[in-house]
Amino acid sequence: MTSLLEQQTAAGATLGSVADREVSLSFGNDAAALEAAHHAVALYDRCHWGRIQVGGADRIRFLHNQSTNDFNRLQTGQGCDTVFVSSTARTIDLVTAYLLDDSVLLLTSPGYSQRLIEWMDRFIFFADKVDLKDVTSSTATFSLIGPASDALLETLGATALIGQPPYRHQLLQQDGLDLRVAVGSGLALPGYTLISSSEQAADLWQRLVAAGAVPMGEQAWEQLRIEQGRPMPGQELTDDYNPLEAGLWQAVSFSKGCYIGQETIARLNTYRGVKQQLWGVRLSQAVPVNTIVKAGDEKIGVLTSCAATPSGYLGLAYLRTKAIVPDLQLQIGDAEATLVPLPFVSHDYPTSAS
Repeated sequence: MTSLLEQQTAAGATLGSVADREVSLSFGNDAAALEAAHHAVALYDRCHWGRIQVGGADRIRFLHNQSTNDFNRLQTGQGCDTVFVSSTARTIDLVTAYLLDDSVLLLTSPGYSQRLIEWMDRFIFFADKVDLKDVTSSTATFSLIGPASDALLETLGATALIGQPPYRHQLLQQDGLDLRVAVGSGLALPGYTLISSSEQAADLWQRLVAAGAVPMGEQAWEQLRIEQGRPMPGQELTDDYNPLEAGLWQAVSFSKGCYIGQETIARLNTYRGVKQQLWGVRLSQAVPVNTIVKAGDEKIGVLTSCAATPSGYLGLAYLRTKAIVPDLQLQIGDAEATLVPLPFVSHDYPTSAS
């Protein structure tokens, strides 16, 4: 990825470390990048996110039994979000899966590819035909985020994907690029995820910028993902929370058979037992994470993320479900706070099995 980072540095990027990998923290344009994500098209470099290739004849059955979503209903060219959880349904990571002809490609959070490989390897038995390969270093991933993503996709010749359902993907071979394009930006904003070889990463990034995409660094991404409510490991996805508390209902199937953590999740849904929920909070000032959230004198939750944005300070917090009422006024440390809806998560029980 050296040539990619060299290009990004030449474009004004300030470099730093995320999950032990060097990344572009900011291009000095955070406000413009956020504006592009909402009204044009932003380009976020996700090369430091993990990628796992799952092969073998039993790969679909295996993944179906290891995570929360229904892999048996998927066909080649489709995909889904799914959550890896512990036996007690505590969250490990939110992963996007793409079904290829002979394997499944998993896009993990930064620094989580090897952790998930080690986790899954514990459940591969002698007769299982499943192969796990960390392809993070040999591949590259970018996200196009924003309503103008369709127009940019046309310049790549992937017009067949425009208007397709989320996670639909296809392999594009054009002008020397071998590129997999998938519907979805990784957030509740329109866009696409692009996956190529690491050797083609610099060329692809340059073409996307030349086509009008506004580079987005890690700082702007963090602001955007908090605004959207995408939970991340070590912050909102930990041993303290389950996928339903994190609002990841879209990544959970309630009609599939047994899987790790299924009994706990099914019981929470059946008996409406989600006792805390992930919410956005608008704060009057910066507050350290892990600060207790209060409503009056009552402790009702904890802050898990906080960032300064062009519109003020925003955070994510887990709040006790029964304490949530309209116009709830909160105190988080020295800051006053109010609730903010999160587009990426849901607080409603499904109306029917999925």
